[in-house]
Amino acid sequence: MPLLLLASFALTILCAIHVVRSGRPLYWIWLLLIGSYLAVAVYVFVAVLPDLRNDPRSRTAARRVLETVDPERRRRAIRERLELADTTDNRRALAEECLRLGDYGNAAELYASVLKGIYATEPPFMLGLAQAQAGNGDFAAARATLDALIAANPAFRSTDGHLLYARCLEELGEHDAALAEYEVLARSYPGEQARYRYANLLRRRDRAADARAVLQDMLKRARLAPRYYRRKEREWLDAAKRDLGALGSG
Repeated sequence: MPLLLLASFALTILCAIHVVRSGRPLYWIWLLLIGSYLAVAVYVFVAVLPDLRNDPRSRTAARRVLETVDPERRRRAIRERLELADTTDNRRALAEECLRLGDYGNAAELYASVLKGIYATEPPFMLGLAQAQAGNGDFAAARATLDALIAANPAFRSTDGHLLYARCLEELGEHDAALAEYEVLARSYPGEQARYRYANLLRRRDRAADARAVLQDMLKRARLAPRYYRRKEREWLDAAKRDLGALGSG
């Protein structure tokens, strides 16, 4: 019995907090206090569930849970659409999903299949193909695709494409050219990956002092950035801390 009372009290408090935060009439709190489990059930049904359905953060969280439980769910749905209508848009959607899932071989085939006719030099398709090729470890092919993209679309700009090009240069052993690209990206890329890769290559090229300066700048920027940014970039910031510790104070 005490356990049931404690659970009822906890649920009532949570619902009361929701009443205040959502700006609902305060009479709900009195109903919750009087009605116990029944009032909580009614309030959840008429207030909490609709809010969750309309809250983008809740929808995002629910989608992430579904993707964790069933990562193939979206791909199956897109494949069904493709079977019903073999269109360029459906092929593109399936290619993007394969790329997201790390199925680079199928992603490359799908992107190659849509790079025809009026879409033969479509920048997003060419970039997607290059990303799939790089994912497969074929950096020479990825670079060739990016070179063709730039030649066919000189006005096209993509920070992700620029970063991929720098990575291709690095993987192909063209380190000086890669450093030049990373140096530009360190000032323009909207995230920490480019700066970390720049510092990592500087360290490998025996430029420890320069690498240390880039890593220190990363961590300084992170301290001044909003919390959501630090969460989003945690992988690269954690790697920067480890590398900075390994480099020492100099």
